[in-house]
Amino acid sequence: MRDRRRERVTGPLAEHAEGFRAALVAQGYLQGSATCQLQLMAEVGDWLSERELGPSELLSSARVDELLQDRRAEGARTFLSRRALAPLTSYLMSQGAVLATSAQTGSPTETLVQEYGRVLLDERGLAKGTIANYLRVARLFLSECCHLDDGEDLQQLTARQVSGFVVEQCRQRHTGSAQALVTGLRSLLRFLFAAHYISHQLSGAVLAPSGFAGGSLPHILDDDMIEALLASCERRNACGRRDFAMLTVLARLCLRAGEVATLLLDDLDWHHGEIVVRGKGGRRERMPLPVDVGEALVAYLSDGRPSTTCRSLFLRSYAPITGLTSSAVSMVVHRACLRAGVAPAGPHRMRHHGASAMLRNGATLSDVGHVLRHLRVATTSVYAKVDPVALAALGQPWPTGVR
Repeated sequence: MRDRRRERVTGPLAEHAEGFRAALVAQGYLQGSATCQLQLMAEVGDWLSERELGPSELLSSARVDELLQDRRAEGARTFLSRRALAPLTSYLMSQGAVLATSAQTGSPTETLVQEYGRVLLDERGLAKGTIANYLRVARLFLSECCHLDDGEDLQQLTARQVSGFVVEQCRQRHTGSAQALVTGLRSLLRFLFAAHYISHQLSGAVLAPSGFAGGSLPHILDDDMIEALLASCERRNACGRRDFAMLTVLARLCLRAGEVATLLLDDLDWHHGEIVVRGKGGRRERMPLPVDVGEALVAYLSDGRPSTTCRSLFLRSYAPITGLTSSAVSMVVHRACLRAGVAPAGPHRMRHHGASAMLRNGATLSDVGHVLRHLRVATTSVYAKVDPVALAALGQPWPTGVR
């Protein structure tokens, strides 16, 4: 029999025990897994009680490291990482038990980064993925050049330091990664100037990486590869039906990984045969829902999607049952490539395939840009280089009779 005493939560976490139990069940945890999570909650509650600490201490990195170290010293064999604590801390934060305020527990650098993140979200309205990338650049730059945690003042920052950081970092990166770095860094420096952390506008000191727009060809999967990816899905089980539906959406609608991850059940308009796509910059656009895409989605929704209150269209197969992230969507494509014996590829290569297929079937670049939801014609023009029919009309005959 199971020892219920090991699940008995005491101390500052006691009032949250039943709610946490219900949340675990709602997220699809099996009884055994839910029991292990409640046992962890009881052990963490005891640890907090012994030290007369409150739940908010679980937000402190130093305190969490201390907790994990003590668990190892006591001989614990499981739940010894920050990720293992995520279900508990996420629930406590949702209930307001753990205050998510970096100003109380964070370093000066992290406090500044969080302030910058709020500006990106509230004032600029950037997508979460873009904000995450910008914050990653901000943390790297501040840790390398500013050393706020050691008492240095941002007012001492110079253009020489900025350009030196860019040169050093770009030596280690390919062109795309370097361009993302300088874009994020310029954004950070504009914020620091506007917020009066620095007295001079230093974004001009950010050197542009070498390379030029349209300097490379888009990497494209051919039709046989796409068919192989779809055929690799084991559609007799729920996970395979989900993967098949997701790959069909990527191949036919040319969506980005982040756009697939943010799809909701409410975005499917069956009556009008349309789907709502949340694109870059918070834009929402309606697209036609092809018959084969609709059939794949119906198969997944009717016999594959877990029963849950989560409104995300595509869900995790295992607890916690939540919506997929863009990284998880990319991983689905990567695993399909391994099963099909195709060279590893990501969702964007399926997007490129859809664009090139439209061109082969007579669509114009304007049509392709509309389907891909590009704001600039220049973004779509790269596909002109992979359309041999259109390029053949530009070719000039080889001169004859010329010595």
